[in-house]
Amino acid sequence: MEKRTLGRTGLQVSAIGLGCMGLSYGYGPATDKQQALALIRGAVERGVTLFDTAEVYGPFANEELLGEALAPFRQRVVIATKFGFKIVGGQQAGMDSRPEHIREVVEASLRRLRTDVVDLLYQHRVDPDIPIEDVAGAVQQLIQQGKVRHFGLSEAGASTIRRAHAVQPVTALQSEYSLWWREPEREILPTLEELGIGLVPYSPLGRGFLTGAIDENTRFDANDFRNLLPRFTPEGRKANQALVKTLRQIAGRKGATPAQIALAWLLAQKPWIVPIPGTTKMHRLEENVAAAGVRLTGEELRDIESALSHIELQGDRYPADLLERVGR
Repeated sequence: MEKRTLGRTGLQVSAIGLGCMGLSYGYGPATDKQQALALIRGAVERGVTLFDTAEVYGPFANEELLGEALAPFRQRVVIATKFGFKIVGGQQAGMDSRPEHIREVVEASLRRLRTDVVDLLYQHRVDPDIPIEDVAGAVQQLIQQGKVRHFGLSEAGASTIRRAHAVQPVTALQSEYSLWWREPEREILPTLEELGIGLVPYSPLGRGFLTGAIDENTRFDANDFRNLLPRFTPEGRKANQALVKTLRQIAGRKGATPAQIALAWLLAQKPWIVPIPGTTKMHRLEENVAAAGVRLTGEELRDIESALSHIELQGDRYPADLLERVGR
C-alpha cells in the first residue's frame, strides 16, 4: 500500500489505517479474541501500518488486544493511542488531562501495548479545565523522555490546535470527516494545511452507513453506540439513503463498492489525509484496503460534488451532551 506522511514531523504511515475501537467497544459485544487477533494481523499482512486505539476502549481491553496482536510486528507498525478521560470502576467518569494524569496513562498504556514508546499520542477530547498549553507541555516532556514520538489532538477546534502547536508541534488531528460529515472543510482543513498537520478521519464510512449495509429496518445491538445518535434514528436512516444511492451509482460505474468510493474520495481531498475505517470482518478489511488503489478523476470528483449538492443530510452526528465535547 502507498504511504502518506502525517505532519511536518514526518510520521509515515499507510494511506489507510485501521480503527480498532469496534473490536472491543461501541458496537455491541466485543469480537471473539482469536478473530480480532487474526483481523489485526491480517491488516499488517495487507500493508496497513497505522493502528488506532485508546485506553477508554473497553476500557483497557482494546490496548491489551493490540499489544498482543502487534507484538510480532512492532517495528513495522505505528500505534496511536489516547488519554483524556477519568476511568472509575471500568466506566468513563469525566475528563482528566492534568499533566500528572497524562504521565500515569502513558505508563499504563505502554504496559498494555507491550512497547516502550507510543508512536502517536492524542488528547482524546479537549479538557476545558486544563490549559492546552499545559497538555502540550506534558506531552513534550514525554517526547523528550523517549516515551512518545508524536503529539496529536482529537476533535479540537482551530484555536486550540494553534495554541497547542505553538508549544509542541502537532503531527495529526483525529476528527470525524467523510461524505457523511464535511464540517471540517470550513475551518479545520485550512488550519491544518497552514500549520502542516495531518488529518486522520475516524468514522470515514459514517459508522457503517456509507457501506450501504444499513437502512431504516436495521436493528442494532442494545449496546451499540449508534442507538444514541440522531442520524441513526430510523427516520434519519431513511432520509439519508439518498447519499448511499448516489454512492452506489458512482461505484457501479467505477467497478468499486460504495465504501471504496467514500474512502477514495477522502484520499483525493488532501495528500496528508489518512482515514482509519474500522471493521470486525476480514472481507470488509480487504475491501477497505483495496480502496487505496481506487483513483477518482477530476471529473468523477466533480460529479460527486454535483450529486451531493442536491442532498440535505438529516440529523446531528451526536446527541447534545457529546456535541459539547467537540470543536473546543
